[in-house]
Amino acid sequence: MTKVLVLGAHPDDAEFFAGGFLAEHARAGSVLRLVSVTNGQSGHQSIPAEDLIRIRRTEAASAGKTIGATYITSDFPDGSLQSNLELRAYVIREIRSFAPDLVLTHRPCDYHPDHRAVGQAVQDASYMVMVPKVVPEVSPPACEPIVAYMNDLFVCPYPFRPDVVLDVSKHLDTVLDMMSCHASQFFDWLPWIERIGDQVPNDPQARRAWLRNWYLTKTDPRKERFWKKAGPEPTLVEAFEISEYAGKPSNELLRKLFFM
Repeated sequence: MTKVLVLGAHPDDAEFFAGGFLAEHARAGSVLRLVSVTNGQSGHQSIPAEDLIRIRRTEAASAGKTIGATYITSDFPDGSLQSNLELRAYVIREIRSFAPDLVLTHRPCDYHPDHRAVGQAVQDASYMVMVPKVVPEVSPPACEPIVAYMNDLFVCPYPFRPDVVLDVSKHLDTVLDMMSCHASQFFDWLPWIERIGDQVPNDPQARRAWLRNWYLTKTDPRKERFWKKAGPEPTLVEAFEISEYAGKPSNELLRKLFFM
């Protein structure tokens, strides 16, 4: 049975960047653990931090239930994350305790400092996770997991180089189901920070249609950048770059993990 661990910076990162891929793993019977390394306390323009932490934990748990995944919201403060020894030890514990076949995370050169901190911590933990005397209270896994970066469109200092590009169009509704659980984010905070809050309708059906259009507008550049196959253009694409710092997958293992 395949085990997939997502180490994202915030509640909702897993859904936004890899929701379709996770839905496919859920369909295949994989065991999924989604971790938000921060508590999400800064992701709103007006809700007090302590209230927002509770809201976002509840939203994340609901999103995880949509695909049968465990969703953990950790205690590191949102907006203040640093790639230090404390964070590295946390990442090592998460990987060792769950013993995943595949870890998904951000690249160390993502736009958000919290994303960069998580990506760098995973990179730094990738070798240390197999060293018994580092974080000795948790035993190393039997095999070093594969680590893959979730897609982004940034080009400095170097662009995302996809090793796997997937058409996940058939899972779009499931991704939208998961994202809709994060109401404080996708219907309030993100429209507010983009100064389009007045465009979000109140009617639930209209909101769903609005979210679909907003999300596909955000993800359309993935198709332009990553999709090279002939044939019909997909509605939703997700891409992943295999980290050279972690386990080295065979072609057979890649096909198994990514349904190729």
